[in-house]
Amino acid sequence: MADKAWGGRFSQATDQRVERFTESISFDARLAPFDIQGSKAHATMLSEVGLITDDERATIYKTLDEIGQEIAAGQFEYRIELEDIHMHIERELTNRTGDVGRKLHTGRSRNDQVSTDVKLFLRHAIDQLIDLLEDLQEAFVERCERDAELVLPAYTHLQRAQPVMANHYWLAWCEKFERDRQRLVDCRRRTNSCPLGAAALAGTSLPINRQRTAELLGFEAVSANSLDISSDRDFLIEFVSDLAIIAVHLSSWAEEWILWFTTEFNFISIPDAFTTGSSIMPQKRNPDVLELIRGKSARVIAANQHLLTLAKSLPLAYNRDLQEDKIPVFDAYDTVTACLELAAAIVESAELNVDRINSRLEEGFLDATTLMEYLIKKGVPMRTGHETVGSLVSLCEKENVRLAELSLEKFQDACPSIEQDVYEILGVRNAIKAFVSEGSGGPGRVAEQVAIWKKRIDERS
Repeated sequence: MADKAWGGRFSQATDQRVERFTESISFDARLAPFDIQGSKAHATMLSEVGLITDDERATIYKTLDEIGQEIAAGQFEYRIELEDIHMHIERELTNRTGDVGRKLHTGRSRNDQVSTDVKLFLRHAIDQLIDLLEDLQEAFVERCERDAELVLPAYTHLQRAQPVMANHYWLAWCEKFERDRQRLVDCRRRTNSCPLGAAALAGTSLPINRQRTAELLGFEAVSANSLDISSDRDFLIEFVSDLAIIAVHLSSWAEEWILWFTTEFNFISIPDAFTTGSSIMPQKRNPDVLELIRGKSARVIAANQHLLTLAKSLPLAYNRDLQEDKIPVFDAYDTVTACLELAAAIVESAELNVDRINSRLEEGFLDATTLMEYLIKKGVPMRTGHETVGSLVSLCEKENVRLAELSLEKFQDACPSIEQDVYEILGVRNAIKAFVSEGSGGPGRVAEQVAIWKKRIDERS
């Protein structure tokens, strides 16, 4: 039992099936740099309060750096009987330094050590994801210049509804991913309190300085309650919840572009580098990357449910169940990271099929709502205007014409308030110019938002 941190209490060796069942090194090895970072800060604090000497601190630092370099180079051996990355590093430190290494765990438990390592990982992960979200936003904003004059049909219920500038679509995604970015910023703020020094659950009688450790690790505060620290996984649940929302947004974007890529829509061309073929149908070009972005959202959503279910009935304080928290966190993080990297590349390189879009732009009576609002401006009650335009659309369908092709006489038969100026707002390009409300999809308002987003992107650079 000498390899066990808790072996002094036990006289019988652990069953090999238990060793395999309880190990976490197979997935928590990636925490190694954060474990070393936390241990170095802990050693500095211990030396400053007199619990170890400066020479011992220097030895610990030097040896931890050597171990970290070996791990990074793939030269470090992992053994399941050492359970996790924390014990691997501590055991190797002790093997190389003897009693000096044995002193490192003074004033801490694996409970607060693990929580600290995971929070350090999470801060790094959040920073990486924020960068990737900003890259994706930048890719959408950069499209705005080349798509500036293009009008697209916007949909509700997958039915053509009203026209908007193409850039209105791109900035809609920027807004969604901005909320995602802000949620991660908020999550980072709540994550950024230091658990180290809470020990197992009740703190310690040793004269440690938790504020100093927090300062050394760049935490903004010290976590306040040792019982809470040992049991808290809110920060992981919040993080993965944020990732699930990002995944849903990515899935929705991917679904839209999958539709646009079909022969039926044919709105967009995606480079060969981001599509695949069929093993039997030689003509096929499939949007498999987009389909997998859509599909992988299920893993991230499931990770969120995994964590919520894991934490829902645990009494205070620590329970071994919480070892299972890292698997969904790592998988959700890796999945969303990969999806964001590919999404930015696809957004940057895809091209809208302008001729195809323009050839069908007048289909679907996209100017009908603008005609109704024209009637409102003429003093017609909204509901009456709605009914009137509905009857005019029905007439157009029977005669196989567009609203702009109806004679003034037929307009006035439907509503005497209609005058010659009606033709100034009919047709998609006239209709879209009429949009003036803040946040609308008309040229003027969209240009304002493009300028705001360009400035925002420039300020981040």
